[in-house]
Amino acid sequence: MNTRLIFAAALLGAMALPLDAATVPPPQFDQPRAAKPATSTAVLAGGCFWGIEGVYEHVAGVTAVRSGYAGGKSATAQYHLVGTGMTGHAEAVEIRYDPSKISYGELLRIFFTVAHDPTDLNRQGPDTGTQYRSAIFPLNGEQAKVANAYIAQLNKAKVFGAPVVTTVEPGDTFYPAESYHQNYLKLNPDQPYIVINDLPKIAALKAQMPQYYRATPVG
Repeated sequence: MNTRLIFAAALLGAMALPLDAATVPPPQFDQPRAAKPATSTAVLAGGCFWGIEGVYEHVAGVTAVRSGYAGGKSATAQYHLVGTGMTGHAEAVEIRYDPSKISYGELLRIFFTVAHDPTDLNRQGPDTGTQYRSAIFPLNGEQAKVANAYIAQLNKAKVFGAPVVTTVEPGDTFYPAESYHQNYLKLNPDQPYIVINDLPKIAALKAQMPQYYRATPVG
């Protein structure tokens, strides 16, 4: 293991990551896996999109991931404007996946377990502001039912010791981010922000949820 990975692994225990996968139960209500291969889409937000994108690029059953913006309007879906926290957007990722290999609820379990801290309001790691909020953007009624039921389940069980602050917001439109944000983690694995904040999330996915992990990222 090289120095960068040793450093990332050491940080895993020190960072405010969500609980062990054994503690975060699967959703009691979920869309069943499809009988045949297909393509579905999920949109999630949980802090800087670099890390969320990087996690889901390593999830088996995911076919593509894009960083972008959700929750705001087209005219202000630009990084320098979203960064002001005044546009209504959240930094988000659009996840294309095969529902015969992984369900929407399973994507949410990964989201709540290793991708971010769902109890931190408008903040993830060093990033603060509503643009870094924890949010789910369902694209249909079934996704909304799964998301709302899962949040209620986790809160009722007091899984995290603090309330889940994740919002469920209208899907509306996902706006892809600028090209230099796409595949950022994969292209910049030695960047200090990535090493400190995001590589531990992928290490946690591999260690805690090996049934979903794949070593070669999609894309």
